[in-house]
Formats: sequence, structure tokens, C-alpha cells
Amino acid sequence: MESRTLECSSRQKVAGSRGQEMQSTANYLWHTDDLLGQGATASVYKARNKKSGELVAVKVFNAASYLRPREVQVREFEVLRKLNHQNIVKLFAVEETGASRQKVLVMEYCSSGSLLTVLESPENAFGLSEDEFLVVLRCVVAGMNHLREHGIVHRDIKPGNIMRLLGEEGQSIYKLTDFGAARELDDDEQFVSVYGTEEYLHPDMYERAVLRKPQQKSFGVTVDLWSIGVTLYHAATGSLPFIPFGGPRRNKEIMYRITTEKPSGAIAGTQRQENGPLEWSYALPITCQLSMGLQSQLVPVLANILEVEPAKCWGFDQFFAETSDILQRVVVHVFSLSQAVLHHVYIHAHNTIAIFLEAVYEQTSVAPQNQEYLFEGHLCVLEPSLSAQHIAHTTARSPLTLCSVATETPKGLAFKDPALDITKFVPKVDLQADYNTAKGVLGAGYQALRLARALWAGQELMLRGLHWFV
Repeated sequence: MESRTLECSSRQKVAGSRGQEMQSTANYLWHTDDLLGQGATASVYKARNKKSGELVAVKVFNAASYLRPREVQVREFEVLRKLNHQNIVKLFAVEETGASRQKVLVMEYCSSGSLLTVLESPENAFGLSEDEFLVVLRCVVAGMNHLREHGIVHRDIKPGNIMRLLGEEGQSIYKLTDFGAARELDDDEQFVSVYGTEEYLHPDMYERAVLRKPQQKSFGVTVDLWSIGVTLYHAATGSLPFIPFGGPRRNKEIMYRITTEKPSGAIAGTQRQENGPLEWSYALPITCQLSMGLQSQLVPVLANILEVEPAKCWGFDQFFAETSDILQRVVVHVFSLSQAVLHHVYIHAHNTIAIFLEAVYEQTSVAPQNQEYLFEGHLCVLEPSLSAQHIAHTTARSPLTLCSVATETPKGLAFKDPALDITKFVPKVDLQADYNTAKGVLGAGYQALRLARALWAGQELMLRGLHWFV
């Protein structure tokens, strides 16, 4: 019996190895083991230039892709040829495989995976750090702006279609990819075909594509804005904004209800119990790593692009204007001595100090007339009528220290105990469940470490500030 088992397993290994092979075009070579991603109509592999050895990504179309209409087949080539931007994956060539003559797109290779890869890391279980999130926001906005300048709608924006590359100085560069669903569409034009990934789909498209309900609606370019909103929420929090009990894939009718019944201004909806009520959120969760200063700028953007009603939803012009406004702001680090909390105050360099003082009030509840500042051990007098450019250059380690001359009761660092997010291992062996639980435990560990560091840094800044104050 044992020899038969061994013989059987060896046959399986031989059969498996036969399915793995080298493939090539005139100028590029790859092994089918080097799979980067796979979709319904194509697979993407890591490949090399035969002469230079340069690494590239090749998108090889399968038999199913050739069943599509001719104009749909060539649409991705035509779209990519029109685009040339640092935040969009470059197209180098269109070639064919030797034997089967399958079409192959030769594209820029992004060695650091996708935004989804980054978010799947336990370190980012509760969302990206503020610095990394701002990089994502800047890159996505710039890439989308280039698409709109060329009248192109992507129709499948999601973290898995935002690739990551490391720049020469180690900084992240994010690039939009996968233009298989993209097409040319002006702001006032409509389309009726349905594409996309269901968790990121606009509710009107979800109704037809996922629930299979007959409807005669047509769609415009703002469907990309909904997908961007879900993607940015995912990047900021580590989770999707709309979650029915059991998950989006298991409870599709409730998923549709959450997205369509969402009150105006809400940015998330959850159903915590089976057949339970829907709970709405108008703010990012307390576990989010983004500062309150950035959250106050970001939440109105999310609220206005996650609107089902076309009349309420922003257009791209307003989206670009508001996100550019965020990205052009500078950060002033303010440590509130009474709270032992570090605040990030986002203002424009051309704003007056009076505007800065008001922004500090919004975050700390310390009125402008009660605010006094120390910087590097010295009293720092801020004249309200002067430009904010007169404020000293601050960092997280060297902030302005805010002292309040009022007697209000301060609020300290608000946080959620990471242990509350740890789920227990199920009694029976379930690899997927065990993986998810282990990942959750590791994510909670990273969150606890971040909180410990924040509290330790707060203690150091508080002792230093008190020394200066005395």
C-alpha cells in the first residue's frame, strides 16, 4: 500500500511539472511559475528582456478573452498607448507568443506588489501610517487626473490595481494598472456595460452585476469616484467601509442595502448581528492611524464621493480641487501639554496665524485666547495677524508645546484596547480561519506597539515641556 502511494504522488509531481513551462515572445521570456496575478481574461507574469535581462511584467491573454468583441479586445492597448504618467504603469510593447500567437502586453514591473499587498500585512491591519496614506492619496489623485485629462474611465479601481514601486530614495510610488475595463468617456457621457470588483462597485452597477436585477440605468465617470472612496477608506482603516453580517460576499442583499440606504454624510455602514440593524458611522474608527487633523480634511471628501445619488455626489473637478487642497497643506506639530497628546494641524502656508490658532482650538478645545506656546525651551509668541509662514518649522520630535491658561478638564489620548480585536482560535482545524486569527493577533500586537510608542513619546514630550514651563 505504501509503495502505491509513493508511486501515485510521484506521478502527480511529474504531471504538475509538465504544466509549468517557459513561454516567450520575440523579445521577452518568462516561466509560468512566475505568476504575479490572474483574472478572468488574462494572467500577468514576471518576465525578462532576452537581450538586456531587464525585468518587466507581461500580461498574457487567455482563450476566453478572444470571445469578446474585437473592439473590446483592443481597447486596453489603445488606452495604454495614450497614457504617459509616473502614476500609471507604463506600456512598453504589444507582442505575441510564438506558437499560440496570444496577445501579450509588455509593461513596467512593480517589484513591491500592490496596495492590497501592503494592506494585507499585519502591520497595516488598522490602516496605513499617515505618511504612507498621503503618498497613496497623492499618487491616486495624480494618476486619476491624468486619466480624466485623456477622457478615460478606469471602471475597476481597487487596492489590487494600484501597484507599488520603490523610488531611488526608498519612497513608495503607487501606479494605477489593469486597464482591461477602461474606455474613453467624457464627463457628460454614459455607458451601460458592467465591470469591476463587487466590494468596490458603485451600488447601481452592483445591483445589475452582482444581484442580477434587470434595470435600465446607464453610468457615468463618477462610478470611479465611488471605487476611489472605498479604496481610500480601506487604505485609511485596513477594512472595507460597508460590511454586512457574514461579509460582503456572503450577504449580497444586505451589502446592497447598506450602500443604498446609507444616510447622506455617512462614510461606513456595518451589520454586527445576523438580521440585525444597520449601524452608520460618520467618522473614521478610533483605531485609524491618521491624525485628527488629517481626518477632519479627509472625511468630507469620503462623504461626498460615497454618495449614491448623482445630484449629491461630487464630480471629478470638485474631487481634484478638494484633494489638492489637502495635499498642498503643511503640517504644524503641536503637543498639548495638558492632554499629553501630539496633534497634526494642517494649514496653508498663506493662512494667517489666527486660522492656525482656530484649527488648534478645533482639535484641543483650548480657545485661541487661552493658548500659549513654547518652542525648544523658549516662549513663542504667535501674532494672529501674521502669516503662518512665521511659525517655526516643527517635527514630531520637535513640536510646538501648547500650554493652556484656562482650567478646563483636558482629554488625553483616546484609543481602543487592541486585545478587544483578538478573536479566539476555533476548536476544529481550519487553515483559513486559523490564518485569519493569527493575522488578527499579529495585527493587534502591532497596534499595541504603536500605542506604547505614542504613550512613551507623549511622556517624554510632557516631561520636557514641564521642565521648560517651570
